[in-house]
Amino acid sequence: MKVPYINLGLQHQKDKQRILTKVSELLDSGMFILGDEVKQFEERFATLCGTKYAVGVANGTDALVLALQSLGIGKGDEVITAPNSYLASGSSIALCGATPVFADVREDYNIDPVQVRKKITDKTKAIIPVHLTGRPAPMDEINMIAKEFNLHVVEDAAQAVGAQYKNKAVGCLSDVACFSLHPLKNLSAIGDAGIMTTNNKEIYEWLLKARSHGMKSRDECEFWSMNSRLDAVQAAILNIKIGNIKEWTERRRGIAAKYVQELGHLVHVPKEQAFEKSVYHTFIIMTAHRDALQKHLHEHGVDSKIHYPIAIHQQDAAQQLKSSHDAFPETEKQITQILSLPVYPELTDEQVNHVCAQVKSFFKSI
Repeated sequence: MKVPYINLGLQHQKDKQRILTKVSELLDSGMFILGDEVKQFEERFATLCGTKYAVGVANGTDALVLALQSLGIGKGDEVITAPNSYLASGSSIALCGATPVFADVREDYNIDPVQVRKKITDKTKAIIPVHLTGRPAPMDEINMIAKEFNLHVVEDAAQAVGAQYKNKAVGCLSDVACFSLHPLKNLSAIGDAGIMTTNNKEIYEWLLKARSHGMKSRDECEFWSMNSRLDAVQAAILNIKIGNIKEWTERRRGIAAKYVQELGHLVHVPKEQAFEKSVYHTFIIMTAHRDALQKHLHEHGVDSKIHYPIAIHQQDAAQQLKSSHDAFPETEKQITQILSLPVYPELTDEQVNHVCAQVKSFFKSI
């Protein structure tokens, strides 16, 4: 039996005709950038996150850059984030002219508030907690530290559409939250796309201008900025797909529960707390036998990935950073043991059972 790590084609089968019809309508309308589809998606996404405002942009990295800039962060400032995330969590800080500073993570892969506190200096201006794997970061502790030191908080919620922390959706737990809508994400466009959420009207109004060259009208530019507008075709497709997000989330959670039940005695599996609702963008196990297990799974038709084999502080681009030479023992242990199993909603029960069976088969053989 074959179990691909992801199968994006399957995701669109149910809605394929609706998508094609909508794209055809847009081709006839000539409205390709921003417009009613984008506005409708922003309103629906804000409702999903429990915020007043949402601003669609071209991708998740632009969302992080613009969010930081909306808070006045730039040259000479430091921003603390986790080293085990996708590299954009760190690169976005550098792209603003600020300095990324890394703080180690906990066993749940999310940033450790104890380590964050140790990294604060008089140059620190913000914290970017990452809801890695779709599991909420410890936002109460992060926000408490931010309040104590007068810091901003920007949620990197790229992997966490629909996740909840203490009955609140991620996206409403900070000054600004940033989401990627890349094809691999739980809610995805058919190309790059991103969105930011906030409850702050001033930030919202600045972001609307900042995503479009800093223009306050068709002919007037208030400040220099990038061009990062969400196009109408992607928004229209997202407007169709957002209706499936609850169903997809519950399927991911069901697959995750099966893995926990079947494999928890063999490998380290996520242990969700009562106040969390994870959305399992990835389902990551840990084992000292990672490489051999991955080879065994591959030989038996199961594709798996490593998210991520090289931490941000280990990247060549980060080597000029003082923080990149610090010790991050939890992150550095995890990257030798983590393995992501398939967890997308279109997996059949038979495929999930096959994954479980092959993991069990491996551990019987060693």
